[in-house]
Amino acid sequence: MRRAGLLIALTSSLCFAFSGPMAKYVGAAGLAPLEAVWVRMAGAGLLLGGILAVARPSALRVPRSRLPFFAAYAVIAVAGVQALFFAAITRLPVGVTLLIEFTSPVLVVLWVRFVRRGRPPRTAYVGAIVAVLGLGVVVEIWSGLALDPLGLLLAFAAAACCTGYFLLSENSGADIDPLGLVTWGLLGAAVALAPISRPWDIPWAALGTEATPAPGHTLPAAVALACLIVVATVIAYILGVLAVRRLSAAVGSTVASLEVIAGAVAAWVLLGEALGPFQVAGGAIVLIGAYLAQRATMAPVPAPDAAVVPGDPSAPDTLDTLEAEPQPSRTP
Repeated sequence: MRRAGLLIALTSSLCFAFSGPMAKYVGAAGLAPLEAVWVRMAGAGLLLGGILAVARPSALRVPRSRLPFFAAYAVIAVAGVQALFFAAITRLPVGVTLLIEFTSPVLVVLWVRFVRRGRPPRTAYVGAIVAVLGLGVVVEIWSGLALDPLGLLLAFAAAACCTGYFLLSENSGADIDPLGLVTWGLLGAAVALAPISRPWDIPWAALGTEATPAPGHTLPAAVALACLIVVATVIAYILGVLAVRRLSAAVGSTVASLEVIAGAVAAWVLLGEALGPFQVAGGAIVLIGAYLAQRATMAPVPAPDAAVVPGDPSAPDTLDTLEAEPQPSRTP
């Protein structure tokens, strides 16, 4: 059972890893980042919603009292993360953007300590320091930031929204089905982004062309979009939930961090985006720091009012239920 869970979690991470490369193909075909995000959100939300309507309709039920929570989740945890991530990868390599976004567990630790006045375990602080040091190596801070400053700002904003994803999901509660939450989050994000994405102006004819993001290989834009919606979103989410049903949340989220490595490899193979030696070394340090921060969620917190630091984007409300509740994995 555990081996099967690890295999499913690994497959989920590999599916998520195609988000960045496929988004670049869709962008090369002529869609702006916000247009590509809207098509992904709407397409995946409708497809996943259709699957649940047939296979598990109870998952789509939304308690009326939780409507504000669903709205905040859609705007911050889905629309914010996706729009900012897609915008960032137009200026940064996919692997670097994923590394920055995966500092979100560190930002959660800081939020719990300084905003909630909680007392996370000491390991959480060690992980935060290690991740920040690794991030400094990734961006080559001694060179005055060797990467695009606006791209870095967008990537850090995506990490901040991903932090909101962790914190909101922490309070999702047992009355909400994880896949139902993801479905309504995707559809709600499509609605929220519609006024600025302007789907009525999307150049749909561009999806019938072939795209070649320099210096990458050529793919039909429709194939890239289908992979983005079906593989990198719907299948990835379903497998992520199935994996956490078989593993603990901490183990599942740790395996999910392999998305950074898989995403960088996919971008290298498909797009020719090779990471430099500092990005590789710094990336390894960032992942170690994020791992330490996530592992800290399993330690007991001495302060009675301390909040849980989720090791998974949908961590449950208490440490006692961390192992029991099935939760969805993080999204890009």
